[in-house]
Amino acid sequence: MSETPGDGRLRVVVVDDHALVRSGVRSELEAHAPDLRIVGEAADVESAVAVVHETLPDVVLLDVHLPGGRGGGGIDVITGCRDLSARFLALSVSDSSEDVVGVIRAGARGYVTKAITPTELADAVRRVAGGDAVFSPRLAGFVLDAFGTAAKDIATTDDELDRLSAREQEVMRLIARGYSYKEVASELFISVKTVETHVSAVLRKLQLSSRHELTRWAAVRRLI
Repeated sequence: MSETPGDGRLRVVVVDDHALVRSGVRSELEAHAPDLRIVGEAADVESAVAVVHETLPDVVLLDVHLPGGRGGGGIDVITGCRDLSARFLALSVSDSSEDVVGVIRAGARGYVTKAITPTELADAVRRVAGGDAVFSPRLAGFVLDAFGTAAKDIATTDDELDRLSAREQEVMRLIARGYSYKEVASELFISVKTVETHVSAVLRKLQLSSRHELTRWAAVRRLI
């Protein structure tokens, strides 16, 4: 049963695959931000989506790399909650531009690293809840660079997609969404062997080495 809002505090869900991190975030926010209320926790993609739907938080503090889902980590949580009004603030040890841009393009409102102080984190939660975009100082540049060259990115993506046949593009999108070879074969009415051939061609043409890289490539380009 969903908890019912009513005490005026901002409702927060903490998603991280490390119990110590979740416990630490909870204790720090409870100690420094009485206006925030932790209403749920989760350690993987599936449980995170379930908890967010159950508790209907204002803000989800979301680690970028999580087990489960279709291989996209925190991105899978965001896409699994698109029907809700919750806002997402990435809280991660990673400060790579690929992670930052990927999760922002998926729909997160901000991205801060775990070096942030409890007071700064509480303020970031409040600002995201209020509709602001919040980033750790160095990370904001990644987002500005990425979105400032959006037209160039689109042209580059188009060029990359032009390397793939129509069938290869269909296979690419399904594989990037986490479908198994058997599921892709069933969806497209082709054999598993044919799927394997298409996947090999896609990885070769896009110069990628694994399904995980393909998922991240497609997510950054908003192709899934």
